[in-house]
Amino acid sequence: QLQASGGGMVQAGGSLRLSCAVSGRIIDIKAMRWYRQAPGKEREWVAIITTSGIMNYADSVKGRFTIPRDSAEKTVYLQMNTLEPEDTAVYYCNGDTVYKTYWGQGTLVTVSS
Repeated sequence: QLQASGGGMVQAGGSLRLSCAVSGRIIDIKAMRWYRQAPGKEREWVAIITTSGIMNYADSVKGRFTIPRDSAEKTVYLQMNTLEPEDTAVYYCNGDTVYKTYWGQGTLVTVSS
């Protein structure tokens, strides 16, 4: 019920924008997050946006990534700028309601040097 998209291959220094669309069946979603999992590594948290619009970022992406949202379209984005090879990973979106946590399917981002 979370649909992630927008991954692809980009050269270092480039940009990509990922999207995470929330199904209309999900109501009253609270915070939404992006995570990523690089090959051979554990999944790590990347960014969060709360219901009130507070945003926070992992130190590794701070200043390069932003997490804007379109509330009307029930979509959260991950705008990734100045990409580095170390950003190569499968990216996942995640959202909470009071009752449940939802995950989107991953979308692969590959950054070549």
